[in-house]
Amino acid sequence: MKSADNKNSSSNMRITPAMIDHAGEALNRLLDFTQPADAVLSAYFREHRDLGGRERGFVAETCYAVLRRKRQLEKLVAPAKSARWLLLASLLRFSGVGQRQLADLVSAAEKDWLLEFKSRPDPEMSLADQADLPDWLVDRLVPRLSSAELLELARGLNQAAPLDLRVNSIKAKREDVLARLAAEGIAAEACRYAPLGIRLKGKPALQKHPLYLEGAIEVQDEGSQLLGYLLAPKRGEMVVDFCAGAGGKTLLLGALMRSTGRLYAFDVSDKRLAKLKPRVARSGLSNMHPVCIASENDIRVKRLAGKIDRVLVDAPCSGLGTLRRNPDLKWRQTPQGVAELTRKQSDILAGASRLVKPGGRLVYATCSILAEENEVVVDAFVAAHPDYHRLSASEVLAQQGIVIDACGYGEMGQDLRLLPHLHGTDGFYAAVLERAK
Repeated sequence: MKSADNKNSSSNMRITPAMIDHAGEALNRLLDFTQPADAVLSAYFREHRDLGGRERGFVAETCYAVLRRKRQLEKLVAPAKSARWLLLASLLRFSGVGQRQLADLVSAAEKDWLLEFKSRPDPEMSLADQADLPDWLVDRLVPRLSSAELLELARGLNQAAPLDLRVNSIKAKREDVLARLAAEGIAAEACRYAPLGIRLKGKPALQKHPLYLEGAIEVQDEGSQLLGYLLAPKRGEMVVDFCAGAGGKTLLLGALMRSTGRLYAFDVSDKRLAKLKPRVARSGLSNMHPVCIASENDIRVKRLAGKIDRVLVDAPCSGLGTLRRNPDLKWRQTPQGVAELTRKQSDILAGASRLVKPGGRLVYATCSILAEENEVVVDAFVAAHPDYHRLSASEVLAQQGIVIDACGYGEMGQDLRLLPHLHGTDGFYAAVLERAK
């Protein structure tokens, strides 16, 4: 059996039998796939408040490693099926934990099994097995990618995501934040593309850090930050973030507008918008107006028809571009779910487009890697709305000094395509549309 790859910090951590027991119990709940993984783990940690930060980190990291490699692990441990076997196999195979280290932490029967498992030859793996993706998703990607390209994409999606920050330009400069982090011994560097982005080398807890509490930084993936630069709002404009959620992109738009003009944060969820309020208070922005709407046809949307300079539609999607941080999604999502989403995406895009005034800009974006959620939706919209035409995403970014690396499948065409193995970001798609004057 091959040596472990994708080694994580578990190999350098003192592991106890209790930590393995907790990870096994939590994983057993996760494998039901009835709720998002982060919600399941949060509930588990609330039940076990005695667990310290180190123990919680081990449980979360180990469970997510299994979710990333579930398909391969199931084939490797067969005929065994339990969460416990998947967990032990993952620690040995993918997390760099040695057999001797594990042998001291498990029962005699498990010790014998680990010895036998270590000596097994690798079973034959299909393309989907090697990619650790469900069959239906591989079937959707194969027409667009060679086997080698698909495996490169899968390797990128199966890595843990780094922690990216966005500097709030209303309150701080990126170089000053980098200097402050360095002075505190927090390793960080400027992001490759996003002008306000910072990538941390580790994952320190920042919720109580002064920079976070004073609103100088926010956690936001670099790819997500770039969507704001595609919309490129100007001072004094009227702007709408149509699917604002908890408002990460809205906050960036407000900063780019220098807190001038009028910025609406639309969403159908009161709970999501409620999470935006304390973030707005920290940010120092005064131009933001959260609005809970019933749908894209809400009367409050219709009142603004033809009046908005720029509209961002970060549409609800499968989230398959975020598997680095949400590996459970590939096992929870279904073709039927994607089909329902594409209908919703088309309706939302059409509804949001009515807001844009002549000469205004509309950006449609998803964190999906599927064509049917991306260019297929936009192509159909443009065909049905001749008053809209595409702008070159690469040219829009280049005008702001942002040049995205062009390479293979991730090459920038008219639309933005970001992929983890090529750009180090989550998987993102965005199209920039302009309404005729």
